Amino acid sequence: MIHVVHHPDYVAEAPPGSRYRWGKNGLVRDLLIERGDDVRWHGGMHMPRAWIEAVHDDAYVAEVIAARVPPAKERRIGFAVTPPMALRAQAVPGGTYAAALVALDHGYAANTAGGSHHALADTGAGYCVFNDLAIAANRLVEEGTCARVLVVDVDVHQGDGTASLLAGRHGLATYSIHAEKNFPARKARSTLDVGLADGVGDDEYLATLAATLVPLIDRFAPSLILYQAGVDPFAGDRLGRLALTQAGLDARDRWMGALARARGLPIASALGGGYGDLLEVAHRHVASIFAVAEGTGVVARA
Repeated sequence: MIHVVHHPDYVAEAPPGSRYRWGKNGLVRDLLIERGDDVRWHGGMHMPRAWIEAVHDDAYVAEVIAARVPPAKERRIGFAVTPPMALRAQAVPGGTYAAALVALDHGYAANTAGGSHHALADTGAGYCVFNDLAIAANRLVEEGTCARVLVVDVDVHQGDGTASLLAGRHGLATYSIHAEKNFPARKARSTLDVGLADGVGDDEYLATLAATLVPLIDRFAPSLILYQAGVDPFAGDRLGRLALTQAGLDARDRWMGALARARGLPIASALGGGYGDLLEVAHRHVASIFAVAEGTGVVARA
């Protein structure tokens, strides 16, 4: 049985003029509902404002919560922060935090949203408002639930916001494997960055992931992994520059789950990126959740 966190505020209508295609979170939810007893559902929560402010600037947090984000920041985010978007922005980090707590009890849990790795201290960016990964990781260490948290980001885009927000914080480390020439143009510095050339496929990707991530895990010895499980390294992704097949994505996620299991580490995943036909992308996210679960031994291959 896979433990999944969802909050109704994840599913909201697109703001006027949005460049981002909404609806993915609802489709992921619906596809998981179809799996019946394979999934155990957990409710999410709105992240307390003080916990968000521990990572993001107070003034920016106030702008979002009041749905009064300046136009320049909204352009950088890619959509208007309407009142429903403000509620969603508070629910998503609460869901990643909740998934982490469930994972500590059950080994693995997935959030049906999240992975907002481009959000910075004083602004959102790249379709990300608040950085759920950084907020959740920081809170888990700050409150003493975890001694060390490692954010593993396999999205095709570098996790620049997560890297910058968590840099220098005790008990926190970041790993990003991404297409080097893809967005963002100006990269931040993660604890470990692995930039890949355009067109890298399954074999080279998986070999590079193993060769770089395993030593970091063994050196840092995290208490928990937060996994930004973006499916945009897929060869047909609209915003990707890598060339993984669906089988390669599945192998990546099974390997990640198996590595966590072998090291005795709980792992909590967030969706991350995926761009193209919404239903196809939603199916990739669901496949990712089940592949991680298979690797951890929670479920057999679907």
